Amino acid sequence: MRAIERRRGSAALAALAVAAAVVFTGCGTPGAPLPPSLKLPDPVTNLAAVRTGNQVALTWTMPRKNTDKLLIKGNVPVHICRKEGSGVCLPVPTKLFFAPNARAAFTDTLPPDLAAGTPRPLTYFVELSSPHGRSAGPSNAAHVLAGQAPAAVAGLSAQLRKDGVVLHWTPDESQAQQTVIRLHRKLLRPNAAPTNLSSQKGLLTPPKEPIEQSLLVEPPAESGPMPNRVLDKTIHFGRTYEYRAQRVDRIAIDGQTVELAGPLSDPIRVDAIDTFPPAVPSGLAAVATTADSSTTGPSIDLSWLPITEPDLAGYAVYRREADAPADTWQRISPAQPVIGPAFHDPNVQPGHSYRYAVTAIDQLGHESERSPEAEETAPNP
Repeated sequence: MRAIERRRGSAALAALAVAAAVVFTGCGTPGAPLPPSLKLPDPVTNLAAVRTGNQVALTWTMPRKNTDKLLIKGNVPVHICRKEGSGVCLPVPTKLFFAPNARAAFTDTLPPDLAAGTPRPLTYFVELSSPHGRSAGPSNAAHVLAGQAPAAVAGLSAQLRKDGVVLHWTPDESQAQQTVIRLHRKLLRPNAAPTNLSSQKGLLTPPKEPIEQSLLVEPPAESGPMPNRVLDKTIHFGRTYEYRAQRVDRIAIDGQTVELAGPLSDPIRVDAIDTFPPAVPSGLAAVATTADSSTTGPSIDLSWLPITEPDLAGYAVYRREADAPADTWQRISPAQPVIGPAFHDPNVQPGHSYRYAVTAIDQLGHESERSPEAEETAPNP
């Protein structure tokens, strides 16, 4: 009897143990109970900073979930700090709240001490906190430069040449070694017909190009004065451009180049109208030939080095008697330019000596100066 009672007692204890397990594991699901969520927002990972004048614009994206992978409910408190160099990150005095997944932005006005002096690193962080004031850690670092912005570029001017636009500005002797010049070029009226080309049948139309481009003028490789001029070779004739310039300080921070830009200069406009003749041909040579069964008299063959300019239309050939005055040149090639760098002159008199010169002509009709002369004598029969 006592054995039976003992067996009944053991069974009751086992049943109580099973019931307790069900209570703690929840309907038979295995595993230990989870701790309550701390509701820590995920840290920001895309903080970016841009300084303009004495203001720094910060942008980032708020997280959707917390560190427990649960959706965040309600606005999240945001704290911002900045540190100079390797110093302590000091809080920026402000109270900010943003909704989950929002595109957040804040503009920090630099105090006078950070807006003055030589350029130096300045780093920003944002940190998000839970309703209980706890945080999962700061964001990624976003770098700008503290210090006084470079001086404005003065005296910007432009000169149009055959090989491009020469831009010139007033040098600044106080300019720091890490300061460069950035030139901003804007294509005006990109959809307008090219100036002085649209009415010329068969002429080359300038190719498509970006509306805005920039050109960086670096300090010299060796120690020396900073250049105060540059040649922009990438223009296209028939277009109109606007140029502005600014000085930019640059410092490498954590493997990336951080910039502090000065104000933009006043704009200047350049109408890239082609008024330039092609290069003068060179290498002119003249070789006489005697008459044969297929010809009625002697002739002189000319050849020269080709011009490689893209808007070349061809060449013109000039001749004068060797003993004639220098102002008696006559064009002996056709009205249409000669296409290749060669010409055959059959209209020569036996025993006479001739001087020849060649010019290059572009598609707008601009003609170069005459080449150096070549002299040859037509042989007697």
